[in-house]
Amino acid sequence: MAVQRWSELLKSSKKTALISDGKRKVHYLFADGSEMAEEYDMRTDELVSRQLRSKTKLGGAGQWQVEVGEAKPSAVLSTETEIKENISNPVFMRKDTKASFQWRVRNIPYPLDTYSISVEPSERCCIIRTTNKKYFKKFSIPDLDRCQLPLESAALSFSHANNTLIISYKKPREVLTLEQELMRELKKLKGTNEGDVDCKTQ
Repeated sequence: MAVQRWSELLKSSKKTALISDGKRKVHYLFADGSEMAEEYDMRTDELVSRQLRSKTKLGGAGQWQVEVGEAKPSAVLSTETEIKENISNPVFMRKDTKASFQWRVRNIPYPLDTYSISVEPSERCCIIRTTNKKYFKKFSIPDLDRCQLPLESAALSFSHANNTLIISYKKPREVLTLEQELMRELKKLKGTNEGDVDCKTQ
C-alpha cells in the first residue's frame, strides 16, 4: 500500500531537528539523496512550511521547491514598476490546517459566485476558474499523490474574504493517521535549540 511505503520512507530517512522561534524545524535526508525540510508550530503542531529538493542529473543539489508556506520573494527586483506589479498580482500559496489541505489566492477581489473550483481525478489535480476569465490555476495535492489516494470532489470547499480565495480539501483518514504517527516520531527527536548552537560557537 502506497501510504505504508511513504510512511516507511519517512521513518527510514535520516532526520535532524532544530527548535527555533517557537518552531520545530525538521530536515529529512532520504536514501536517494533527496531532501525535505519542514517547519511546525510548536504550540499547535501545525505544519507551517515544507520544501523539497532532489539531486540533479549530475549529482549536485537541486533547487528547493516550496510545497507548503510562502516562497521567499526573489532578492533581485530590477525596477520599481516590477515591485508595484507584484503587489497587485494574485498570489497562490498553500497553508494547511490540522484537518485540511488549504490554499489561498491573495489579491483576488471578485465575488464568491465568480469562482468555480473542480477536482479532475483523471489529471490528479484541482482547477480554479473564474467566470470573468481573469484567473485560471491548476494545482495538484502532492500528499495524495505520494500516498496514491484518490481525489474526491466532496472533500473540496471554498470561501472568499478580504480579497482572498480560500480553498480547503478535507484530509483523508489515511493522511491524518500518517501525520499523527509522524508527529509522535518527530517529538521523540532530540531537537537542539538554536540558542544552544550559538552558545557553543561563542
